[in-house]
Amino acid sequence: MKAIVWVDGDPAAAVAAAGSKMGRLSELHRAGVQVPDGFAVTVDAYRRHCTDSGLDPRIDEVLAGLGSAPTDAEVEAASRTIRAMVEATPMSAELEAEIVDAYEELCLRATDVNVPTAVRSSATGEDAADASFAGIFDTYLGVSGAPRVLDAVRQCWGSLFTGRALAYRLRKGISHHAMPIAVGVIELIHARASGVAFSVHPVTGKPDRVVIETSWGWGEAIVQGLVDPDHVEVGKADGRVLRYDVAHKKVVSAFDFADGRVTEIDMPAKLADRRVLDEEQIAAITSAVLSIEEHYGYPVDVEWVISRHRREGDPICIVQSRPVTVTAAEQEHTPAAYDPVALAQKYVFSGKPIPGR
Repeated sequence: MKAIVWVDGDPAAAVAAAGSKMGRLSELHRAGVQVPDGFAVTVDAYRRHCTDSGLDPRIDEVLAGLGSAPTDAEVEAASRTIRAMVEATPMSAELEAEIVDAYEELCLRATDVNVPTAVRSSATGEDAADASFAGIFDTYLGVSGAPRVLDAVRQCWGSLFTGRALAYRLRKGISHHAMPIAVGVIELIHARASGVAFSVHPVTGKPDRVVIETSWGWGEAIVQGLVDPDHVEVGKADGRVLRYDVAHKKVVSAFDFADGRVTEIDMPAKLADRRVLDEEQIAAITSAVLSIEEHYGYPVDVEWVISRHRREGDPICIVQSRPVTVTAAEQEHTPAAYDPVALAQKYVFSGKPIPGR
């Protein structure tokens, strides 16, 4: 049983061991798309930890106490108990050493000491579930140093037992044993700007344009609904910018070097109403999205980052890709209003396909 799989390894192995999030990064890397380096702590490692540490029977005992029709308050109390239990339970020396060795290898590859990372939960079956699972598993940005990475891995394991996740599984009769969780540890690209791009319109489903949502810094402020992103639409046929709406951006997700993490701060006044992307950057994002759509053969939504070190002509770094599901029947009932912030909060960055959008 492997505890670690790498982004630059076998994509099929990554999908099997760490779910579609890591698997798609591996596929894109194999296809020549620029993606960040990183590794995943596999579902086998999680299972082994729960067995060896005695977590499994302790978790089952808490869940058994909920009965058949628990109240919301009881579910939340059970969630807090289990998450605290998971986060406080130490790993075996062997597993801890494997994760630390992988993190040190990542630092070596990045030629950096204590390289900052994005530590992301990836539950198996997550992309197959309905939208109720969107956004309920944790991501930690800017985690640096082996001790913090180990803590973040345990916190991501614990996010399998958020109140929302527990309530959903209880309603559907899904055992947590049937949904083990992997954790990606990915080099954090120092973001000048970031966002999401769709190879079809995410509301109307029209395939004639690429739609881009963007803001300064990392995308966490978009996910949390704290910032209105710039909205861009690009014609697929000729690459012409059809629309660029500059939003008033009040908050930015920035790296706090003192605290060693990404946090939200007030947007500098000079950036709040400034256009985020220039024509060259828009063209680079569009090119990347269309190449990924061509690679998979279906519409995609793509998370991307422009590194502060990127030069004109360099590729855009892709940090996530997933399918967009659109049906003609749903297009006929598309709402007139388009709320990109709500869309991002529900689906973008959450690892979920966008059903019917």
